[in-house]
Amino acid sequence: MSFLYEIHLHTSQASGCARSPGRDYISRYQDLGYAGIIVTDHFYNGYSAIDKRLPWHAWVHKFCRGYEDALNEGIRRGFDVFFGWEETFEGDDYLVYGLDKQWLLENPQSIRWTRKKQFEEVKRYGGCIVQAHPFRQYNYIARISLSLAADAVEAGNCGNTQGFDALAYRYSQIVKMPAVAGTDMHNVYDLRRESCFGTYTDKKLESIHDFVDALRSDRKDKRKCNISGVKVPKGRFDLHGNESIILPVDLLDKDDRKVSVNIKDLLEIT
Repeated sequence: MSFLYEIHLHTSQASGCARSPGRDYISRYQDLGYAGIIVTDHFYNGYSAIDKRLPWHAWVHKFCRGYEDALNEGIRRGFDVFFGWEETFEGDDYLVYGLDKQWLLENPQSIRWTRKKQFEEVKRYGGCIVQAHPFRQYNYIARISLSLAADAVEAGNCGNTQGFDALAYRYSQIVKMPAVAGTDMHNVYDLRRESCFGTYTDKKLESIHDFVDALRSDRKDKRKCNISGVKVPKGRFDLHGNESIILPVDLLDKDDRKVSVNIKDLLEIT
């Protein structure tokens, strides 16, 4: 038996690009057969809707409102809602799971972390990092940064083209990171069975830490929760030979140092 989760979702209370409040997602995801969602609003250095002039504690309380709105509706309907966020560096984005509101209140320095520091500290406190939509090539992105300071790769993202996702999946296989998928949901009116993505686990998540354990596990352990698959359109990860990488690409090691490599040679594409 598998359980389907939305792992990448934004609310209008905290993400500047989102159009729906947290509570509006719950009944629709239930109707589509999801076991739960993880709210991942844009964090401080991304497209946040929260005024950065606020004192830190006030900023965090406002930042968590979308999640808390979804959580309260989830409790009312018997649907699981978990907490995360999406942090941004230089056009590259990372989904952070396993830490909570209290942790944020106690760690204002997190907004100044490098990719390396983020990876080390999130891991130290029991969380994990997923690089979101790593091969996205849009006009607001100057270059592609692929970071090994992560536990997994979001290979399937509804906001990407099929070719971007195929490259991301190939990358995840080359660097031996788990591949996951999320819709990158911003508006409940975009939520349709054929267009929403997700990640399957072989056990129901009792807490966000079950998801963290599943991503960070080096091998299948029947005693723990494991990733059992992804919900993406058929053929989403197929390379067709015409995928183009237009932007410059940097591969960064866990210490944030550039690795000298030709990305096309690494991915074995022409």
